[in-house]
Amino acid sequence: MAKKEIKSKVNLGTGVGRRKTSTARVYLREGSGEIVVNGKDAGEYFANPLLVTLLQQPLTVTETTGKYDILINVVGGGIAGQAGACRHGISRALCDISEDNRSALHTAGYMTRDARMVERKKFGQKGARRKFQFSKR
Repeated sequence: MAKKEIKSKVNLGTGVGRRKTSTARVYLREGSGEIVVNGKDAGEYFANPLLVTLLQQPLTVTETTGKYDILINVVGGGIAGQAGACRHGISRALCDISEDNRSALHTAGYMTRDARMVERKKFGQKGARRKFQFSKR
């Protein structure tokens, strides 16, 4: 009996992206430009077309659109934070493939992690900044 040949996909580049409380693990493979997020197509996972465009920005800047298949596992946060994390991860993965991409991505601002987080709620207040209504009497 002949054994079945198992073809495993080889990751050309990997990257981890973060935004707010979201973390995205990105794997770049040779292919036709398909983007899969958590087992779904990117257009299906991110219902808003602007968020899909956000994902494709690093590919557009480096002129690698349609060159790689992208597999993304993203957890935490909301949809917009997840899209930002995916963009950051894709940028890092493209730099993992070739250092030539780094200057273009850095100039566009995709290599910097956006460190803005939600401010914590303080005790004795209604929210982070909002106070309870003052009553004179």
